[in-house]
Amino acid sequence: MGKKQKIGLGRLFTTREMDIPFLILVLTILTIGLIMLFSASYTYAYYDKGSSTYFFVRQLIFAALGIAVMLFISKVDYRFFKSAAVIGYGVSLLLLVLVLFLPEVMPGFKRWILIPVIGITFQPSEVAKMMLIMYCARGLDKDHNKITGKGLSASPLAKSIMDATNGKLKISASFASTVFYGSSILITSGLVALEDHISGMILMIAIGVVMLWLGEFKRSWFIFGGVAAALAVALFVMKPDLLKEYAGERIVAWLEKDYEPLGARWQINQSLFAIGSGGLLGAGLGNSMQKHLYVSEPQNDFIFSIVSEELGFIGSTIILILFALLVWRGITIGIYAKDKFGALLAMGMVFQVGLQVILNVAVVTDTIPNTGIGLPFFSSGGTSLLILLAEMGVILSVSRFSRMGKITSNKENAKPERRRGKVS
Repeated sequence: MGKKQKIGLGRLFTTREMDIPFLILVLTILTIGLIMLFSASYTYAYYDKGSSTYFFVRQLIFAALGIAVMLFISKVDYRFFKSAAVIGYGVSLLLLVLVLFLPEVMPGFKRWILIPVIGITFQPSEVAKMMLIMYCARGLDKDHNKITGKGLSASPLAKSIMDATNGKLKISASFASTVFYGSSILITSGLVALEDHISGMILMIAIGVVMLWLGEFKRSWFIFGGVAAALAVALFVMKPDLLKEYAGERIVAWLEKDYEPLGARWQINQSLFAIGSGGLLGAGLGNSMQKHLYVSEPQNDFIFSIVSEELGFIGSTIILILFALLVWRGITIGIYAKDKFGALLAMGMVFQVGLQVILNVAVVTDTIPNTGIGLPFFSSGGTSLLILLAEMGVILSVSRFSRMGKITSNKENAKPERRRGKVS
C-alpha cells in the first residue's frame, strides 16, 4: 500500500473471469424487478400515460443499457477508478450545486437535471452516491496508516495550529483524517439536503458512515456520532416543524397513525392494506387490487407493497433473501479483494444496496416515516437503474482480481495472484 499504480491503456481491460454467482444474483433480482414493475404499473401507466406498458418499456430499455454498461465496466481494471475517483467526485459535487440553480423539473423539488436534447432527467444525488464511495475508497486506502496510526498530522493547517499554540495543541493524523473525510461526507449530504431530498441525505450519511467504519476509524467516533444522531432524531420527532414542511408532515403522519380517508397517511395505509391482504401466498401475479389507483404511483417507492400483495409473505421473503445473498456475495468479494481499495469499493457499493432495501421496506411497513427511497432493481427510475448496474459492474471488476481462485478464476490464474502480494 502507498505505491501509486497507474493503469496504462493496454492494461485497462482484463479477460479474467468474473464472479458468476454475483452476476446471476444481479440478473435474477433485475428480472423479477422488471416483472413486478410491469404488474404494479400497468393500471397507473394506462390512466396517466395512455399506455399500460409505458413504465415497463422505459425500464426495460434502461435495464438493457445498464446490463451492457455493467458488463463493460466489469472488464475494466477496477484500479483505474482510483485515479478517476477525485475527478468524478468533484464533478458530482458540481452537479449537486448546478441543480440548485436550474429550473425545477418537478414543481417544488430541485432534484433533477433535464438533458434537453434527449429529454432524459437524472438525479445528481444518484451519481454522487457512487462517486462518494469511490472517493472514500481511494482516500481511505491511501491514508490507512494515518487513520490507524498514532503520528501527528503533517498538513499545513495542523502545523499552523500547533505553531500558533506553541505546540500545546497537537493534531493527530487520525483526528485530521476523521475531520477531513467526515467533512466531505457532510458537505455532500448537505448539498443533497438543499435539494429538499431528505431521504437522499439520510442515505448519503449512512453510506459515508459505512465507508468510515470499513476504513477502520476509531470506534469512539462512531459512538459519539451515534449519540448525536439519536439526539437529532429525537429532536425532529418531538419538533417536526423544525424540518421542511413536507418532511415534518411525514413525521407527524407517522406518529399519529391517522386513518382518515384521503389524509396524509393515505399512501402508507393503502400500502399496509396491500401487505396484509397478500397473506402467506399472495393474491397471485397481476391480481393486486391496491395497484388500481389506491396505492399512488405503485411503480415507485411503494412497489414492495404490491410485491407483498401479489406474492405474499413467502414470495416477498424470497426476494429479501435474494437481496441478502447479493449483499453477502458482494461482501465476500470485498473480503477476498486483491487490495484494500478493491475491498472498500466492493463492500461500499453492495452495502449501499442493502441500506436502500432496509430503508425502503421499513417505510412500506410503516416502521419509519416515509423517506422516498426506492427499492433497488424494482422501483421505476431509468437513470438510477443505469447507475446501480454500473456499480454492480465495478463489483464484478473487483471480483475478476479476487483471491477466491476456486470461485472466480481458474487455478492457473489464481496461483500467480497468490504470489503477487497480500491485501493491505
